[in-house]
Amino acid sequence: MAKRQPGDRLRFLPLHLALEGYLSLHFGGPAIAWEEWSRQALCDGLSPRAEDAYMGWSVRGLGDALRVFEIHPGQCGVMVYAADALAAAFVLPHPDDYRLLHASLVEDLYGELIHQYTLYGGPVPEFGARIPDGARVRTLADLRAAARAQEREWREAHDALFARELLDTSYAFDRVHRMGPFTLWRFLPPFTRNRGGRHIGETITDHKGQVTYLKTFRLSDAQVRRGHLLHTFSDADWRLARAAAALGSTEEELVRRIRAAGFDGLLKAHVQRGKPR
Repeated sequence: MAKRQPGDRLRFLPLHLALEGYLSLHFGGPAIAWEEWSRQALCDGLSPRAEDAYMGWSVRGLGDALRVFEIHPGQCGVMVYAADALAAAFVLPHPDDYRLLHASLVEDLYGELIHQYTLYGGPVPEFGARIPDGARVRTLADLRAAARAQEREWREAHDALFARELLDTSYAFDRVHRMGPFTLWRFLPPFTRNRGGRHIGETITDHKGQVTYLKTFRLSDAQVRRGHLLHTFSDADWRLARAAAALGSTEEELVRRIRAAGFDGLLKAHVQRGKPR
């Protein structure tokens, strides 16, 4: 998805780079000799994987929010939430860049979960700053100090509760391109069964490792389970019995999960006929 252009320029489609990384998970299939797989790959090629995503204009309320939300002086990015779920993070190198591209969020891709939340989720309670009872506010300096205390409290709550899935998760980074002092990466989350949001995305960092661009896409729980299933199969050398043992499942149940995930092509012919081995 990343292509060099004439001169010192690089072209890539936002989020498509990250989605490509997810869709290509173990796309080549087993690395071991497998007659059925080899014959299928040679005759028909590898079938492309597909996942659902939604344009921002179809996420109810997002367009109105972008028109109403205030852009603060010096703002270089934003975190988009739907029903208290982090939908996406977007960071640019300069406030002028962000001001120009703020409205483009309605043209971005969003996951199935966020689309459902905006359709079926209830209203989110309003957040209001409150001066604690008994606080001694007599001057403008006292009021300013109380306001800053509320800002710190909100920031700590935000980092601990709402952004934890991005800030406290160990992501696997794949370097896509390097140009001068800048490096383009895409990243994938750990595909574990722990609850919590999982994001894929892409970022550009400078020579100090500081982020100059960031865009993320929240995976649905089903997409995380599919990633976990692929990783488990790969770690088990694509052997059904080993993978079932690693998942604490029977082979029959694992076959059912594989079919439900749309990975029938990973099953040998005798398994597809209902005789796991």
